[in-house]
Amino acid sequence: MNGQNKTLLTAKDYASDQEVRWCPGCGDYAILKTMTQVLSKLQLKKEDTVFISGIGCASRFPYYLDTYGFHTIHGRAPTVATGVKLSNPDLSVWVVTGDGDGLSIGGNHLLHLFRRNLDINVLLFNNEIYGLTKGQYSPTSRPKTISPSSPRGSIGSPVSPGKFAHGCGATFIARSIDTDKPSLSEVLERSHQHRGTALVEILQNCIVYNDKIFDDLSNKESENDRQLRLKHGMPLVFGSDLQYGLAISSSLELEIINAVKNPKRVLNHDETNANLAQMLLALDPIDYPVPIGVIYAVQKPIYEELFHQSGKHPFPRKQTVNSLIESGEIWEVTKS
Repeated sequence: MNGQNKTLLTAKDYASDQEVRWCPGCGDYAILKTMTQVLSKLQLKKEDTVFISGIGCASRFPYYLDTYGFHTIHGRAPTVATGVKLSNPDLSVWVVTGDGDGLSIGGNHLLHLFRRNLDINVLLFNNEIYGLTKGQYSPTSRPKTISPSSPRGSIGSPVSPGKFAHGCGATFIARSIDTDKPSLSEVLERSHQHRGTALVEILQNCIVYNDKIFDDLSNKESENDRQLRLKHGMPLVFGSDLQYGLAISSSLELEIINAVKNPKRVLNHDETNANLAQMLLALDPIDYPVPIGVIYAVQKPIYEELFHQSGKHPFPRKQTVNSLIESGEIWEVTKS
C-alpha cells in the first residue's frame, strides 16, 4: 500500500473486541472513548503502543484497547513500564493507574518514574476511593469521607497527585475531568508530545462508592466558578464572566481578586514556571478554583537516552524475550 492510499485508523480501530466491564455510568467509559479518539487523531501505530496497568478498576484499560498491553500487579506498573521503555525506547508507553494503585502501594515506584524522567505517560484516574475492593478510603480521599473502612469518617490529609509529582521532579503535570472531552483530549495529546514523564490526573466519578464527588466541577451551573482553565501565556481568570482572577498577595501567596477592576494585577499562566506550578497545585479546592489543563511542562534529559548512551547496560538495546530465553541458562555480564 503506497502512502497516498494509506487507510487512516479510526477510534473504533483502537478498541478491542473485549466486553467493557465497568459499572454502568462509571467515568472510565468516557476516558476510554476519549483515549481511542486521541489515538486515532495521533495515528499511533498499534504495534508501537503499549498500555500498562496495575490493579484497580482503571487497570482493566489495556484489555479494551487493540494495542499491546500488560495487566501487572498492584502498584508496580511504573516498574514494568520502565523495563519496556528501556528495552525499546521507540515505543509509546502509557501507564494507567488509580489513586490507590499509584499513590498507596505504588507510591515508591511512581516516585522513581518521575525522578528518572523516562518518556512515559501516566494516566492517574482519581476518584478519591478504592472502587474495585469495595469502597475503602484512598490516599486522596477527603477528610470525613464515609466508607466501609472509615464508618465514622476518614482522618488525615489527602495526597495531591500533582504536588507529589512536582516534588518528585516530574516534567509535565496536567489535570482534567473524565467527561470533559475537549480538555481531556488536549492534555492527552500534550502528554504524548512531551518528551519525559508526564502525569495526567483525571478526576473520575465512581458512581457506586463516591458518586458526584466532583459534581461541582462538572455541573454546568457551577463549573465556571469552580474551574480555573489554564492556557499558557493567558490570564489566570475564572467565573461566569471571567470576573475573578489570581494575583500575588503581600504574603507572596495566590489570592483571588476582582479581575475587571484590577486587570494588571492578574497573573498570566506560565507552564514553565516551577514556583507558579507549586502554588497552583497547592490551592485549597474549598476556597479556590481547581486548575484544569497543563499546569507544568518543562524539558529535561530523558532517562532512556542517558541509559543507552552510557553503554553500561548488559543487553543489546532491542533484545527480545525469545533471544534471551534461547541464549542459554547463564548470562555473563562483563565489565566494560
